[in-house]
Amino acid sequence: MCRAVQHPIRGLFLRSYLAQVSRDKLPDIGSEYEGEGDTVMDAVEFVLQNFTEMNKLWVRMQHQGPLREKEKLEKERSELRDLVGKNLHVLSQIEGVDLEIYRDTVLPRVLEQIVNCKDELAQYYLMDCIIQVFPDEYHLQTLEILLGACPQLQPTVDLKTVLSQLMERLSNYASSSPEVIEAQADMPIVGAITLYVSLLTFTLRVHPDRLDYVDQVLGACVKKLSGKPKLEDSKATKQVVALLSAPLDKYDDIVTALTLSNYPRVMDHLDAGTNKVMAMVIIRSIMKNKTCVSTSDKVEVLFELIKGLIKDLEGISTDELDEEDFNEEQNSVACLMHMLYNDDPEEMLQIICTVWKHIKAGGSKRLPFTVPPLVFSALKLVRKLQGQDGDVAGEEVPATPKKIFQLLNQIIEALSVVPSPELALRLYLQCAEAANDCDLEPVAYEFFTQAFVLYEEEVADSKAQVTAIHLIIGTLQRMNVFGVENRDTLTHKATGYSAKLLKKPDQCRAVYACSHLFWVDDQDGIKDGERVLLCLKRSLRIANAAQQMANVTRGSSGPVTLFVEILNKYLYFFEKGNPQITSSVIQGLIELIKTEMQSDSTTANHASDAFFTSTLRYIQFQKQKGGAMGEKYDPIKL
Repeated sequence: MCRAVQHPIRGLFLRSYLAQVSRDKLPDIGSEYEGEGDTVMDAVEFVLQNFTEMNKLWVRMQHQGPLREKEKLEKERSELRDLVGKNLHVLSQIEGVDLEIYRDTVLPRVLEQIVNCKDELAQYYLMDCIIQVFPDEYHLQTLEILLGACPQLQPTVDLKTVLSQLMERLSNYASSSPEVIEAQADMPIVGAITLYVSLLTFTLRVHPDRLDYVDQVLGACVKKLSGKPKLEDSKATKQVVALLSAPLDKYDDIVTALTLSNYPRVMDHLDAGTNKVMAMVIIRSIMKNKTCVSTSDKVEVLFELIKGLIKDLEGISTDELDEEDFNEEQNSVACLMHMLYNDDPEEMLQIICTVWKHIKAGGSKRLPFTVPPLVFSALKLVRKLQGQDGDVAGEEVPATPKKIFQLLNQIIEALSVVPSPELALRLYLQCAEAANDCDLEPVAYEFFTQAFVLYEEEVADSKAQVTAIHLIIGTLQRMNVFGVENRDTLTHKATGYSAKLLKKPDQCRAVYACSHLFWVDDQDGIKDGERVLLCLKRSLRIANAAQQMANVTRGSSGPVTLFVEILNKYLYFFEKGNPQITSSVIQGLIELIKTEMQSDSTTANHASDAFFTSTLRYIQFQKQKGGAMGEKYDPIKL
């Protein structure tokens, strides 16, 4: 009869009757009908068949009347839905339906019918039915299959409500009976973590605002992993990375993840290599979303999360690392530091101190990457506080430039001990310049002293010495905070070092650069024409000595480039109005260069010839320009 009746409502009631009368006659485990070729699978097959046919009849009801009665039909269908759902209830009551049968046969067949019927009402109701009638434990183990069907449902189906109910059930289940998961001792760890990944993805989709749910799932995972060694299985670690990446992808904001107390605890179960991978994922998320981490507490949690990049973890030393990977990791940490910011100077100083606490344990290979960005963050804060030195009323220990400079001194000192002297020297000079702008003469003098000590004791390579001395001269020239005595001491040191460089051309260039220390073109800058001339004459003597040495060793002296460079310095000070640099002095130098160029021993060099020609063209141009400058240049004969 069931097979013959085509009318949807009659067919539904007839099949419902069939389901009812056959309930206690199914060949279930332990029933009198089991055996003689009849098994649990026959019972399952019978009920599934009945369910499929009933659902088809139920869906067909909507096409049975005129369109104007659509609402009435929908109401009728809604009232009859329990008839279809009863089949699923019967399936859940069959003793022999264990997890395996449910996972491999029942759920796929039911979902197939739900997806294929393409009916909004049926899909919503039956998804809800599955969640309500089958045990939570089954849902937990088949979450991926269940969620996999969701995107295939009609777009109008109210999935959020259905999944919310599943979420509520699973959250309660996970919190009330974590021992159920733990009881499955034979369940591989990767399987358990995969479940948590599904559960978490699901939680984030359905309840993005409930961070407590997210933390609960992570907590359950920590419980599962606790007492076990660090994960070595690559599949398991991949799943943990997926678990930890899910909140980052969802919130686009690491700050939200930093409030999850179980997040760092899950990370602790990763082996050192994967820990670093995860740390890089976190940093990339911050950089991509331009997230600002603005309190020292959050910075503390963040640096605890990325500790795999900041210090040596057990089992891995920096020597074993691939250099390119290591550099990329450390550059990422350096970029990250610029994302830690707060407008409040007190909080910003706290952030800087927190970062310093974490990175100082990084060791000799990491500090050269991590110290510079931290120093510049601190200097940015100094610039902000410029001119506010002095106690702020009502605050015990306010953030002041002096206090920050003391911290900077410690930070850079750690770098010079590493040793990374050239970098430390550059940073000392940056700090000296900031102290100059804050009008703190003793502080600026101290930073210069440190730079000179490093130069004397640590910078041994001759190229590095040349770079360092030019940096020192350039910085010193911009200083206006020093009194006569301090400035003289530092200037004397700089000129002394310049004259002691290894190669004569380097000596010559450094000495003529020192001439700028005695002539600062500001309103109240130093203008000591005599000392300028002394420097330039000294550099000429060195250039001469360089030519003679080349003559002795090579049989020909080098190009006249040095002389032309010095001539350009003379012209600079001549135009600036240095009374010691007269037109006759310049005339003499031009003649000297011409003589040198004509001498047999000079090496012909296209670059230095072009340089000299350009310089003469410039003088000619100034002569023709007329006015005061033209008059000044007029006596020079070319």
